[in-house]
Amino acid sequence: MKSRVALGVLALSFVAAAPIPDWQSPLGRDHPLVGTIRDVAAAGTVTPETLVARLATRRFVILGEKHDNPDHHWLQAWIIEALVMAGRRPAVAFEMVRADQADTLARYLAAPGDAHGLGDALDWRRSGWPAWSMYEPIAEAALRARVPLVAADLSGAMLASLRRGGLDALDPGVVTRLHLDRPLPDAVRARLVGELREAHCGHVPESSVDNLVASQRARDAHMAAAMRDAGGDGAVLIAGAGHARRDMGVPRMLPDADVVSVAFLEVRGDTTSPPVVPFDYVWFTPRVTDQDPCERFRRELERLRRP
Repeated sequence: MKSRVALGVLALSFVAAAPIPDWQSPLGRDHPLVGTIRDVAAAGTVTPETLVARLATRRFVILGEKHDNPDHHWLQAWIIEALVMAGRRPAVAFEMVRADQADTLARYLAAPGDAHGLGDALDWRRSGWPAWSMYEPIAEAALRARVPLVAADLSGAMLASLRRGGLDALDPGVVTRLHLDRPLPDAVRARLVGELREAHCGHVPESSVDNLVASQRARDAHMAAAMRDAGGDGAVLIAGAGHARRDMGVPRMLPDADVVSVAFLEVRGDTTSPPVVPFDYVWFTPRVTDQDPCERFRRELERLRRP
């Protein structure tokens, strides 16, 4: 069996032949940070080939996206293909596919089918996620490589229970299995609450904070468990960038030496100084829109409040 160091060396030779996808997002393509990959700990940059060589040495790879940016999904697919070319065979786990869809996923994969049809099989149009066409390149890369696809999120019923009753609504066995019986350190909880408030544009009732924290913790823990249970040659997780955070996301639930996190971040304005972020690597991309998501959120709230 090849060592993981050897696999990393192989990655350098194999990935060189794989072209980076053209940018799809329209804004900021000429920004000086676009296309650069930052090694956060070293405060320097690396090439795509070096990044893949390093990812190939880790059992668990988390690829954190902005859900509506097509460039993030194309780069996720590119990394999966590059890892396979480097000799790895990781399962591909999706935050976007729930545990109660695992049987549907397995049935589809057991019969001849393509990546396009998988979206229909999963009833993606009613899922609330961006269009399946965004995620199709990732599924195509996995299907072409014949690596497992994994439903990584909690079931719909469990998510609903968490929203209503927090951790108390879960079976005690599940709480123990996911290590949710261990309290979060105060600093981690404070950061998580801040992130959740920002994600909801400040419209989080105080009465909902504990349940939101419980939901986020449970989802991170379940995704980590799905990666561990994938067996074989480890797993790549496709998830939102918040789940890829080392300080409070899925990486906290996995052995530190076995996991590496990559976030794809959109460039913003004229800022050329890379932000201080809690990931191992950041790959900067153009942005989809300049529209303030909180403005859309406020308009939707106003619409719902109208008599």
